[in-house]
Amino acid sequence: MKKISFRKVLLDGLSSLSPVGGGGGPGGAGGAGGGCSLYPSGPSGAAVSPRDTEIQENLTSEHFHICKTVRHGFPFQPTALAFDPVQKILAIGTKTGAVRILGRPGVDCHCQHDSGAAVHHLQFLINEGGLVTACADGTLHLWNLRQKRPALLHSLKFHKERITCCHLPFQSKWLYVGTERGNTHVVNIESFVLSGYVVMWNKAIELSTKAHPGPVVHLSDTPRDEGKLLIGYETGTIVLWDLRCKRADMRFYYDEAIHSIGWHHEGRQFMCSHSDGSLTVWNVKNPSRPFQVTIPHGKSQRDGRKPEPCKPILKVEYRTCKNSEPFVIFSGGLSYDKACRRPSLTIMHGKAITVLEMDHPIVDFITLCETPYPNEFQEPYAVAVLLEKDLIVVDLTQSNFPIFENPYSMDIHESPVTCTEYFADCPPELIPVLYSVGAKHKKQGYSNKEWPLTGGAWNIGTQTYPEIIVTGHADGSIKFWDASASTLQMLYKLKTSKAFEKAKVGDGRQTAEIVEEDPFAVQMMAWCPESRVFCVAGVSAYVIVYRFSRHEAVAEIASLEVRLKYEVDDIITPDPDAVPPFPEPGSQPLTLKSRNLSGSANIVTCEGPLKDSIPCLTVKSRPVRMPPGYQAELVIQLVWVDGEPPQQITSLAVSSAYGLVAFGNCHGLSVVDYIQKSVLLSMGTMDLYGSSDPYQRQPRSPRKNKQLASDNFCMRGLSNFYPDLTKRIRTSYQSLTELTDSPVSLELERCKSPTSVKGSRKLSLPTDLKTDLDHVNGHCTSPTSQTGGSGKRISNTEGSKANRRGPGRPPFRKAQSAACMEISLPVTSEAMSHISRRAMLQQLHGVSTFSNDEGHYSSPWAEKESRESSFSRSRSSSVSSIDKESKEAITALYFMESFARRNEQTPAPCLWVGTSLGMVLLVTLNMPPTDEQRLTEPVMASPSGTMLILKGAILTFSCLDCTGTFMRPPYEVWRDPNSSEDNDKTRKRKLVAFSPSSSQEMGDHQFAVICSEKQAKVFSLPSQTCLYVHNITETSFLLRADVVTMCSNVLLACFCANGHIMTISLPSLRPLLDVNYLPLTDMRIARTFCFTNGGQALYLTSPTEIQRITYSQEMCDSLQDVLGDLFCPVETPEAQNRGFLKGLFGGSGQTFDREELFGEAAAGKASRSLAQHIPGQGGLEGVKGAATGVTADLYRARVALDERGQRLGELEERTAGMMSSAEAFSKHAHELMLKYKDKKWYQF
Repeated sequence: MKKISFRKVLLDGLSSLSPVGGGGGPGGAGGAGGGCSLYPSGPSGAAVSPRDTEIQENLTSEHFHICKTVRHGFPFQPTALAFDPVQKILAIGTKTGAVRILGRPGVDCHCQHDSGAAVHHLQFLINEGGLVTACADGTLHLWNLRQKRPALLHSLKFHKERITCCHLPFQSKWLYVGTERGNTHVVNIESFVLSGYVVMWNKAIELSTKAHPGPVVHLSDTPRDEGKLLIGYETGTIVLWDLRCKRADMRFYYDEAIHSIGWHHEGRQFMCSHSDGSLTVWNVKNPSRPFQVTIPHGKSQRDGRKPEPCKPILKVEYRTCKNSEPFVIFSGGLSYDKACRRPSLTIMHGKAITVLEMDHPIVDFITLCETPYPNEFQEPYAVAVLLEKDLIVVDLTQSNFPIFENPYSMDIHESPVTCTEYFADCPPELIPVLYSVGAKHKKQGYSNKEWPLTGGAWNIGTQTYPEIIVTGHADGSIKFWDASASTLQMLYKLKTSKAFEKAKVGDGRQTAEIVEEDPFAVQMMAWCPESRVFCVAGVSAYVIVYRFSRHEAVAEIASLEVRLKYEVDDIITPDPDAVPPFPEPGSQPLTLKSRNLSGSANIVTCEGPLKDSIPCLTVKSRPVRMPPGYQAELVIQLVWVDGEPPQQITSLAVSSAYGLVAFGNCHGLSVVDYIQKSVLLSMGTMDLYGSSDPYQRQPRSPRKNKQLASDNFCMRGLSNFYPDLTKRIRTSYQSLTELTDSPVSLELERCKSPTSVKGSRKLSLPTDLKTDLDHVNGHCTSPTSQTGGSGKRISNTEGSKANRRGPGRPPFRKAQSAACMEISLPVTSEAMSHISRRAMLQQLHGVSTFSNDEGHYSSPWAEKESRESSFSRSRSSSVSSIDKESKEAITALYFMESFARRNEQTPAPCLWVGTSLGMVLLVTLNMPPTDEQRLTEPVMASPSGTMLILKGAILTFSCLDCTGTFMRPPYEVWRDPNSSEDNDKTRKRKLVAFSPSSSQEMGDHQFAVICSEKQAKVFSLPSQTCLYVHNITETSFLLRADVVTMCSNVLLACFCANGHIMTISLPSLRPLLDVNYLPLTDMRIARTFCFTNGGQALYLTSPTEIQRITYSQEMCDSLQDVLGDLFCPVETPEAQNRGFLKGLFGGSGQTFDREELFGEAAAGKASRSLAQHIPGQGGLEGVKGAATGVTADLYRARVALDERGQRLGELEERTAGMMSSAEAFSKHAHELMLKYKDKKWYQF
């Protein structure tokens, strides 16, 4: 337990530096590096009586440990599929080396191969709790599924051959492996050692055959005789190999290439699918020609000729039923003349042919059958179809073949995810309320049967608090997910696009349609779960305020249009060591240049030289029917100003208690009253300072070497780039602006959707669903760096007006949600840190410089600035050099009952404003005293004059009371705005506020926690004394920071651009955890990473999957109770009695002993150069057993005892069974003897 004592003292040396209590300059007033230091300061001549405040901090480093918990969503880039018919679990392999195992709802496990090689084949050890995976690097792996987290037991690396096919017979320990060279090997599953038995391709084919048969594409033992192995080669050759005699029993030849083979359960016939879209049925006793040839989707010719070939049938399964016709299910095979047809799955049942069209290409499918025995009627009841972006299961028991409703969260990527928020410990009634309104919009037509994957076991565990995940998407939709325990179920879906008119082609409004694709993409969200007020900011510079209602409503959507633009001629940055003193509040009047609400937004000029007062989208003007749920109350849009499109919104905050919403961008700040539907504040960032601007933005004469032909500025939306062949990690994070390499007009569409690139310049959204974007000249491509389309080169007169910001000066672009990074990874490790950091800082501060050795473009302006600026300095001094040319964006907003000015007596409503230059400003909010006056009298918002300084862009704010307890912002208790019960009585707003403790009436009441991308500070309010400062990082910067609670304590959780996750105690700012957890190779992670209470966090690990993690040791310890069990003891079904006649004439009655045939005694050892055995760790027990000394011996003895006990138990069971059988036989023999005892021989 840590006790922190705050002693208020006066340091005269700091009073002249920061009269307002700003804690000094960007360096932090004395700048101790990295540690926790006391930085008291106060007004000159004002003595504060020393007083101790003891705050107990119970968190230590032992309370923290990072581990992955669960993964949600659809497996990214799936490649393979497998099913255990006894355990009833499904496995999916992916291109990235991941394996996803699914059972009943709640049983969802993810495991990863360390090599990252693509998983090509999956094979369950049916009802044994094992899974075999074959990867693209030629390695076989055996996974143990008898534990909650699967562990790798064995690996077998093939050196000379690549694996193309695998087959494991039921209840066998010998795995058949086919290779690209056409050979077939045998692997012992128990020891994972290669047998000396090999079926060589040249022995399988006839001696007269000169051509190579190709890779092995199919392996299976015959249902009638396990001693016969059917081998299918790609070129069309099929060999029935006699394992005992080690020779080919029969050979089948066909002209077309083979893709797959399926057996009839009687073992007399098998069916092949071919590359010409045909299906051939072969009789085992007649190998000369196929018994039947059909082209299911081929057009029959009039003259009786062979039907026209079709697309290849990639897979076929032949499943029989006892009481009906067999099922023939295959993928592909459509006619070539139907090019527009979607991928399909064809089900042939008797004479009926049903074609099921899919939304995505089919990767694999597998039929779910009742029995694991191949020689019995399979009785298929469903077919699982793995698509590129979905998993569906079709019900085969109904004639219309409906699909089952998928209980997993497989549709996260229905539209690309653009942002996420994570809320733990929500109000308990929120989840059922959202589910009740969301259930009304669910799709119909699903199968009425239960989900067929019922394997595994799962319990909720000890976790009790509700959790909700909110995802924003590129199509403007927002999804609310129930993330309680370890599951993820969608509760409710909200579509923001319903508030706007649909764009019409050729309606004369081309000038207003500046977003070509995905104009409704969600950029950020703000939600108050208690009041159920929800705000959305979109890529088209709009904000929508939603209120929740249980009742349907028909009403018009109110809209406001805001002009928000501020022009800065230049910035003269003060020396960080000599920041000019800030004036005392009220000493000088603030000069406000507020941009008021535009009233001419409905006037659209299609042929004017400049566009002005035009919103990006058109709000519906007619009454709109809004179903129960979230209903749009107000739409706020930024409009074009003087021919320039509005800049994207970089920060958003909402307060239900005040009825206000605030948002900002690189131009300035707007505060809107959504109750009275009015704009309270709309001003440029510099206006917030008034005459106290520490950066002295003044005009200056332009330098000739920085003159460009026109304004090289562009605005970029949400975009995402991935590594290319030159080892350049291309990343962008909702960037606002970027310097381009060609002069373009400012009229270009800088408000474009997150989807614009070279050519048509449609950048792909931050997801791999739209991959392989061109890196245009090595640039992070801007959606507006083009000369075609709606943009045109401006003339000299237009250019002079457009260049009022000064020649060659890019607007500032670094913000929490608006950072563009370009990280060059050099080959030499020595220069990696310096060059990567240099490139990051260049991109963060608007300098677009690329390495010359890679042939990338470097503008003259960028080269000049790179020579003038020192990138070896930390971000603390960036405002003095690199940021000279930059605009100041609003990066963080926070509503709170706080002290806006020094030494105020009582807290009042405030808006904390953080900027990209590390400045913190406070805006006072004067609220009407009563609810009745709140509806009529205006709210007054004005800057207070208080300013604080930190290093780097501000990320987050929070407040603690004098005891160190987290103070939640005040909120309004939810009430239904459309409830008929409240219409007859006065509807009063019920507010909940958390007042500071009154235990310190004469002292400070609050601690303000402020975190930037470089450091964190704790201020004492209202004295504005900087108590603690902690420099979090010097060589990198933070991407996300949140103040959260864990174990009834408050802490600061941070995610750094270098992949580190850090936790810092509050209010003392002691480092508790610093782990290099996640190498940042994709800005998707940075854009979606967020922390929440209870020691949890999440991020989008792939375009289709959400990864949840925990940094709490307590949750790591209890994780086993939350995860589901993949394996449950299930008795293997008994094989059907074949009957006397079938046993006599139906096949070989000779038992087949694979051990005798494939064992080392008979087959010998395989060549060591062929494959190498790699032992696995086998989970936690395996790791413990790998230790040396007594621990290892004890572990091995324990394992041996367990195995011996298991074998003795099996032996006892077999002995008991034999004894019971002997007793029954003796009894029956005695009865038979008594029956025929007195009979003569002729009486029989």
